[in-house]
Amino acid sequence: MEQKNIYQTVFKINHAGGSGSCFYLKTHDIFVTNYHVVEGFKTVAIKDNEQNSFIGHVFLVSPVHDIALLKVENNFSNLPEISLSDITSVGIGQKVNVAGYPFGMPFTVTEGTVSSPKQLINNSYYIQTDAAVNPGNSGGPMFNDKNELVAITVSKFNNADNTGFGIPVSVLKTILETIANVDRSVFNVQCHSCDIVITEEEEYCSSCGEKLPENIFQERGLTELAAFCEEAISDMEINPVLARVGYESWCFHKGSSEIRIFVYDRAYLFCTSPINILPKKDLEPVLTYLVGTHVKPFQLGLDGNQIYISYRVHISDIFSDYKDEVKKNITQLAFVADEQDNYLVTQFGCEFSEYAKKDAI
Repeated sequence: MEQKNIYQTVFKINHAGGSGSCFYLKTHDIFVTNYHVVEGFKTVAIKDNEQNSFIGHVFLVSPVHDIALLKVENNFSNLPEISLSDITSVGIGQKVNVAGYPFGMPFTVTEGTVSSPKQLINNSYYIQTDAAVNPGNSGGPMFNDKNELVAITVSKFNNADNTGFGIPVSVLKTILETIANVDRSVFNVQCHSCDIVITEEEEYCSSCGEKLPENIFQERGLTELAAFCEEAISDMEINPVLARVGYESWCFHKGSSEIRIFVYDRAYLFCTSPINILPKKDLEPVLTYLVGTHVKPFQLGLDGNQIYISYRVHISDIFSDYKDEVKKNITQLAFVADEQDNYLVTQFGCEFSEYAKKDAI
């Protein structure tokens, strides 16, 4: 297996609370991530490095081990198989690669060495490495130099500069041994005391009586603002779950143009799309068009050589008598953006934005 192919198994997780990383195990047809990455969410978006998004359903969480398993209704048979290493082979000085989406940025791989194969923190053992691990890497794989999985990357320790940690693969192997009969159509919780899998919402484990984490079966709700925006996104015939990229923040393609919706300074809702790049010469006609053309309620603008179309409203308008008009305008922006990007290409020789979805151009 070529090294470059193994990274095709690494995906990004997006939801209304933020983002993280995950990876696909073909043998079990599941995705693996940290529990704290999906905590409070049973349905999330899984996105590959080609910007293809899929709905992921969390079907098993083990809070004590900080591991969650997800199923995705899609055929991933083209992806390579990840081999699980023998944890006893991990030693000080061994090279490891950490793969994921730090800070929600595009896919990144960082290399480091194992500082400690068995570091005890908060009553659990971790693999410690000097590879760069940042928020967003959580839930991604840590590979050795043979492209074998040695750990699940975890980024939740403060004041740990130049230090990364991973949950040993042996912990994952133990959980995988228990999932053969687990119902993947429902949300299950593994008791941190007796390891029994609990399906029904309970306060205490029915087997050992251990108290379960508070509200673990409950899903985090949306704010009133987020619910409003997702109604507008649904009106575009876009699944809002697939569009979520954080708290009150969305990013998606309706057609070729990328649509971004986010809150600024807790006062304004911005809807914007980077539609085109200025041509390299003969700029006067397109600049005249941008300055003189009215596409109300939207605005055309420039940031460097990037052409944007945007819509901004004060958040108070969303809770006013103008809310229906605002929702209609948010929905309409996606369609106007697709009209404008094509027009600027054909009339002025502009290029499509680097953020455009190539197969929709």
